[in-house]
Amino acid sequence: MKELKDIVKAYDAVLKSGKQCALATVVLVEGSAYRRAGARMLITEDGELTGAISGGCLEGDALRKARLAMAQQQPILVTYDTMDDDDAKLGVGLGCNGIIHILIEPVHPSDSNNPLALIKQVLSKRQNAVLVTLFSLADRKAKQPGTCLLLDSEGQTLGNLENTSIKDKIVADAESVLRQGQSETKAYFREAEYTGFIELVKPVISLIIIGAGNDAIPLTQMAAVLGWETTVVDGRPNYALAERFPQATRILVAKPEQVCPQIVFDEHTVMVLMTHNYNYELALLKQVLPLNPVYIGILGPKKKLERLLGELEDDGLKITEQQLDHIYGPVGLDIGSEGAEEIALSIMAEIKAVLSQRNGHSLKYKAVSIHNKVAS
Repeated sequence: MKELKDIVKAYDAVLKSGKQCALATVVLVEGSAYRRAGARMLITEDGELTGAISGGCLEGDALRKARLAMAQQQPILVTYDTMDDDDAKLGVGLGCNGIIHILIEPVHPSDSNNPLALIKQVLSKRQNAVLVTLFSLADRKAKQPGTCLLLDSEGQTLGNLENTSIKDKIVADAESVLRQGQSETKAYFREAEYTGFIELVKPVISLIIIGAGNDAIPLTQMAAVLGWETTVVDGRPNYALAERFPQATRILVAKPEQVCPQIVFDEHTVMVLMTHNYNYELALLKQVLPLNPVYIGILGPKKKLERLLGELEDDGLKITEQQLDHIYGPVGLDIGSEGAEEIALSIMAEIKAVLSQRNGHSLKYKAVSIHNKVAS
């Protein structure tokens, strides 16, 4: 999501400058590659790049292809075979043992449904959405429809997908991806054979940091690097200051009972309690637990957490097994952290693992592919 935000920001600058630009999208990967389908890069006519489609090996050649696409004003599909010795000689051999298909689309600012306009629509709402990119693997000289459809969580569609025999099927598949929560690649047949990358796009993670002490500062800094939205909350106005947290999205000075009404909780909202104030966290947990956030991290020893939960139950709050599953205390992965920066690193890694439904183990011991297989 950070990549999309950076690309949209760069596109806004391109519009002001009057330059031409193109959007490169990884639409299909066969085998292994550094980036998966959905990776994007904005390319300007003078060679400015935002985003990435590889670890750096494909970008130079993609720039040349993008200039061709801009000159022809037509999308083109480019394939890189990282297992091919000839590609390696061209300087694009990644050693990844895979085939990467990249669609490069000239962006027409006058088209209200161009790829960047659709991506802007996705980012404008804090909701899941589906983007459909249609291309022809069978005939690369055929028309490449490109990013042609946006389906939002309310069932509304935008885009340039023509009213053809396959439109209803594509919309139905997009609705299925939205329901199931996983991107897919599908084959379609019109007068020619097309492949559709039906991509689920999730909103940015919202990190609520309860506590504005010095140890919260590196947590906001790391979240900013990842493009997460951060809200710092504290009851002390001399701690919760913009000068102390310049990278925070929002800063709230609030008592425990005032916090939840000012926060939007959804499946991408996570919370970390690190106030070092037992009574503040006790009062806040009483408000937060019934809302059942997907992740609540609590800084401090396990005995502190047990005491918090015990007092809440003694006070009449019924804590369910599901709520307990979403509480992580002591917070963070076990990486031997010492100091605020390393603790922040362990917290960020744990949140990412939880949201990705991974266990946080070393990839060295992973017996299967690093990336989940995309249904096709």
